[in-house]
Formats: sequence, structure tokens, C-alpha cells
Amino acid sequence: MNAQLTITMAQLTQSVGDLRGNADAMISVYESKPDSDLVVFPELQLIGYPPEDLVLKPAVVERAETELQRLAKATAGKHGAMLVGSIFLDEGKLFNGVALLVDGTIKDVRYKVELPNYGTFDEKRLFASGPMPEPIDFRGCKIGLPICEDVWFPKTCQHLKEQGAQLFITIHGSPYEIEKDDRRLGQVATRRVRETGVPMIFLNRIGGQDEVVFDGASFVLNGDASVVHQLPDWDEAVVDTQWRSEAGNWSCTPGEIHALDDHPADIYNAMIVGLRDYVNANGFPGVILGLSGGIDSALSAAVAVDALGADRVWCVMMPSRFTSQESLDDAAGCAKLLGTRLDTIPINPAVEGFDAMLEDSFADKDVDITEENIQSRIRGVTLMAMSNKFGHMLLTTGNKSEMSVGYATIYGDMAGGYSVLKDAYKLTCFKLSEWRNRNKPSLGMGPDGPVMPDTVITKPPSAELRPDQKDSDSLPDYEVLDPLLHGLVEEELSVADLVARGFDRDTVIRIEKLLYIAEYKRRQAPPGVKLGTRNFGRDRRYPITNAFRTT
Repeated sequence: MNAQLTITMAQLTQSVGDLRGNADAMISVYESKPDSDLVVFPELQLIGYPPEDLVLKPAVVERAETELQRLAKATAGKHGAMLVGSIFLDEGKLFNGVALLVDGTIKDVRYKVELPNYGTFDEKRLFASGPMPEPIDFRGCKIGLPICEDVWFPKTCQHLKEQGAQLFITIHGSPYEIEKDDRRLGQVATRRVRETGVPMIFLNRIGGQDEVVFDGASFVLNGDASVVHQLPDWDEAVVDTQWRSEAGNWSCTPGEIHALDDHPADIYNAMIVGLRDYVNANGFPGVILGLSGGIDSALSAAVAVDALGADRVWCVMMPSRFTSQESLDDAAGCAKLLGTRLDTIPINPAVEGFDAMLEDSFADKDVDITEENIQSRIRGVTLMAMSNKFGHMLLTTGNKSEMSVGYATIYGDMAGGYSVLKDAYKLTCFKLSEWRNRNKPSLGMGPDGPVMPDTVITKPPSAELRPDQKDSDSLPDYEVLDPLLHGLVEEELSVADLVARGFDRDTVIRIEKLLYIAEYKRRQAPPGVKLGTRNFGRDRRYPITNAFRTT
């Protein structure tokens, strides 16, 4: 006899710590699918992922049990079941797991075996590793439930195959990284299916959680590793998949294949999601930022408008005596194209006040970078005052190139609550700006046309803290600096390695030193959306006091 199943994939966002709200959302989806046999939710959907040390709080564990029981009761007398990711306390150990809820009961529970402990993940700090799982029997189908990291290695899927699994349903909290959707499908899921011949439902969450964003992009593979469903990236989606068994071999009827973002649209949408969800989840009415007329603040303002809408973005131009007319015009041009409010607050009165305050103390000292940093800190104080008075979160505008080498003023332009450019090198900022001027992102709330004058992109970058200043006065050209930094940060290469690639030895030694001694600044920087494999903060954790050099 041929068996059939309707399995619903619920690619949803989550709210870390809002267990009742997460449970309510799951019940709403479940009740909207009365004819589905099984509604599947992403990893730790009840708690929110990543929960970090929140799950070590006993009250959270207790509430998770209460809410899971409430979810189970929602299935009483109903046709369909639920697969729900949550935490489970078992004989004094805490597990990351998934529960099958059927007819008012928690029928089965399976625990995660492989606990990731690298980059953004530190699950070995939180959870115990589960035993090798057995398949569950569900309406004539033996379903294996490897959880997230379990499918990145062959062991768990191979074990489930040996135990008779006919279908893998794998739930994930897999964060976005550049080109990671290709790795998930080509290097992970496809390999597991080809190794076992078992079809797979791969379900991921969406949305932002502090520095981490989740792009969804869930999919279904048949036993021949063909993609028969591809859910969209970045958006919630609730999709029914139709399954049929012939002689014990289950296959899925082909469904819709959504096109995923190309590069750099994926980066831009990641920035939108990270900022949007951070601002909204933390209850800010909007954001405020300094709009200097330079490319970093212009791009940050564009992302903010695309994430929140122009009415929630407040730009402030704070000119000094070193600010060029071109910068004034470019800032005004950005605000006009974006439709944002733009206030102009000259900082000269404050600069003169500090000069008078410090005149005696600085009497025998020449003017140097101290006076430049005072200007930056005046701007930081001004923006924070506006933030305090009106409630808007201050959006920081520094990029990864600057943060790598400490080309930023602590308590000045580093002040703020979040940064969309924190993991974007300067050349990436140029690429994104050029792309956004020609394209509107799929998630964007901003204008259809350009978001900044072309002169913002084409003029040489400058902090404008002294006469005729250019970034290239202090740093190598970004065409040299960014690939050098990528080698030092993302690839962890030595001076010798980079010299072998053709970089000047003295330049590499200098940049490596700047990278290490700027660690204390980065520790005090605001969070920002993770884009690559080695963002500052969650991925790359270096000591502040560090005498090591690779020379």
C-alpha cells in the first residue's frame, strides 16, 4: 500500500526569551494547517536561537517545560502533529532537542549529538551531547531527526540510516554568512543524502538576533539529491510538502523553487534584517546617525531607511571648520534622496570651548591627533545627547577596515548602539553603495532610485579632522589594505605568508601591529551584523594584552 504524508515547513522568525510569544506563533501556524500531518518548526523555536547563557537560568528551563506542555495540548483531538525545537532537562543535564507532539502528548524527544563550539557557537558550554538517536515512527514513516550540526558530519545520519530511517527532518538555527547557502546545500545536505539515499527536509529560521542574522533558505531534497522545494531567503514561509511512499521509499512531489539573493544583494539584505530586528525588538522608535557626506555614513543611512523607513531615520550633519562644501552638499544630497530628516549642528562652539578649557594644560604641546579626536568625541556626545533626549538609537557608521586597524575614535565615532558596517571592509562598502544606487533590495523600504550622489562614491575617503586630510595619509590604499586584512583576520596568515603573496613586508608588519593593539577599542565597540566567517566579537576573540607577533 502506498502511504502519503503532508509535512508543513514553518520557516519562521523567533524572539529569544519570549517563550509564550514563540509558542503562540507556533500554535497559530499549526491551527492554520488542519489537514497537515506534521508541522515542523526550526531549532530551539520555543526558546529562540542562539539563547546563550539564558538557558542556564532555571526559570527558563521551567517555563520551557510549561510552554511545551501547552503546545502539546494544542494537538489534542487534532489530526496533525508538531515537531518543536526546545531545551530539555534530563537527569540533571540540559539538552538541545526536538519533541514530537501528538494528540495532546509529548510522544517522542530526540537530542542533538554534535554541539558546535566555534565561531558564533558555544553550545558545549550550555548543553550535553545527546546519545545517538533512533528514528521515530510516524504514520508509516521512520523519520530521523538530526539537529543542525548533526548533518554537518556523516556519523549521525549514517547511524539513522542503519536504524531504518526513511526520511530526515533536520531543524536548524544556521546563521547567514557570505555564500553559506551554497555550503549548506552543496557541501552538507547533498552529501548526507547521497551517502545514505535518504531524502531530507532542511528547515532553517529567519530574522536577526543581536549580531547574528538568519536567512532561512530552507529546502527539500529527494533521495537522488535533487532539490524539489526551495523556500525564500529572509522571509517567513509556511509551505506544505507532499510525500508518497512506494515500497518503503519516500519521495516529495516537486514544489516551488525560489531564487535566492545574488551577491551583494545578500549582504545588503543581511544588514537590513540585522538592523531592523535589533531596533524593533529592543523598542527603539528609530535611529539617529551622523551624516558626514562620506560613503560609510551614506551607506549606513541607506540601509537604515531600507530597514525602517525614512520616517524612522534621523540624520545629523555636524560640520567643523575642516568640513568641505562638497561634504555639506553630499550629506544634503543623501538626505534628499532618502527622504530623511537632516539637522545641521556645527561643532565649532564646542571645539572652541575645549580649546579654552585645555589651553593651560596643553600650553607646551603642539596640536596633534588629540585635537582631531576631540572633534570626533564632540560629535559622539552630540549624537548621544540627541539619542538620550528623543530615544532614537545611535547608529555607528565605522567599517571593518577602520575597526581592524583602530582608525576610529573610541568614545567618538565609535559611540552607538549598533553598526551595520562592522563586518564590511571598505571595498565592500564601495561595492554595496554602487549596487544600491542601481538596485532596490527585495526587503527595502527606501527609494527605488539612487540613495546617494555619485560624488560620495567617487571622492577620496577623508575623516576631515584636519586640513586636506585623506585616509591614504595614514593607511595603505584600500585595494592593498583590505586583502591584507582579510589574510590577517579571516585566514589567520603570518607576515611571511602575506609577503609570499606579494605584500610589502614593512606594510604587513605595521598593519599586523595596528590590528593587535586596536583590540581594546574593538572590545568597547557596539555590536554589528555578522557577514563573513570571522567577525569581530563573536568569531574572533583575541586577548587585549598580547605580545605575540608573527615576525
